Amino acid sequence: MKKNQYARDFNENPFIVIWELTRACQLKCLHCRAEAQYMRDPRELSFEEGKHLIDQIYEMQNPMLVFTGGDPLMRKDVFDIAKYAVEKGVRVSMTPSATPNVTKEAIEKAKEVGLSRWAFSLDGPNAEIHDHFRGTAGSFDLTRERIKYLHELEIPIQINTVISRYNIDYLEEMANLMEELECVLWSVFFLVPTGRGQESDMISPVQHEHVFRWLYDLSKRVKFDIKTTAGQHYRRVVIQQKKREAKEQQGKIEYLNALTAHGLTGSIDGLGRAPMGVNDGNGFVFISHIGDVYPSGLLPIKAGNVRETPLAEIYRESPIFKSLRNPDEYKGKCGVCEFRHVCGGSRSRAYAMTGDYLESEPFCVYIPKAMREKQVQ
Repeated sequence: MKKNQYARDFNENPFIVIWELTRACQLKCLHCRAEAQYMRDPRELSFEEGKHLIDQIYEMQNPMLVFTGGDPLMRKDVFDIAKYAVEKGVRVSMTPSATPNVTKEAIEKAKEVGLSRWAFSLDGPNAEIHDHFRGTAGSFDLTRERIKYLHELEIPIQINTVISRYNIDYLEEMANLMEELECVLWSVFFLVPTGRGQESDMISPVQHEHVFRWLYDLSKRVKFDIKTTAGQHYRRVVIQQKKREAKEQQGKIEYLNALTAHGLTGSIDGLGRAPMGVNDGNGFVFISHIGDVYPSGLLPIKAGNVRETPLAEIYRESPIFKSLRNPDEYKGKCGVCEFRHVCGGSRSRAYAMTGDYLESEPFCVYIPKAMREKQVQ
């Protein structure tokens, strides 16, 4: 029987690697994690350093590689870097900003070198909401126009949306837009107050729960897939809903089956749906434009630099990464929650709100079974 190449021990190798090629970008997004600048940083990893990094990534059981920024298209050598990775057999996708850099020629070049997917951001169902969030007039219309190019070239489209107080009341319209644009994956980000993102821009804990339940119901009636970022507790909601449905039908559903049935584990189709348990530093690693290594782009605690230490050594041996991969070290209710090994809460949000990345997810309303039983006694 052929071994599943995607089965991996997260203590050894990540499921996905995010490489911030540059922090340069023409947009001024309200929530920008990178606090992007208009000009490129002369300290960026060079093309040769990038090739060496890709070699290291490939040796870590060939995880998925995502080019992000800033705007990756601000680097003139982006497609040379992508070509090198693809020719090695690495699955590469890119999340560029919707700017005039996204020409039809650029998208054709992406297809030519073999990029597996293209992701654009849409944060509102209309120009008024989206352009306000992105800080740039015309961004919404430009994004929709460029998506037409992707359809013409038959490149799978992922749409990224940051849920915030600016668009919480327009989710149904957003879902309709996802169907209209024929995206294959809707990647829903839940705002973490880091970079330019502000606590005042976030939705409340109760609203998080409502959105998770809405997403679950939505997933049963749309063709596109849904995944969440910084919304790990969506996995808990999926399990709860699946178990509730099974009970109503006098059936029984196992813990793992609840996740598998929803596409949250195992089956990888090139679209980047992560298996259960992936979290900051656990199956996930972020490399900045200057080679600094973090558990994720939203958790700004440096664990090393690839110019000084091999990526595998940082990922496997850093005390930061090792603690993040042990949910039993989590504090408060996350540390005793029965869902901690498939959820674990957003470690980024815990750090942003408390200063401690091992603290409880502060925007989760769930009370773990162990704590409920203790209250009864």
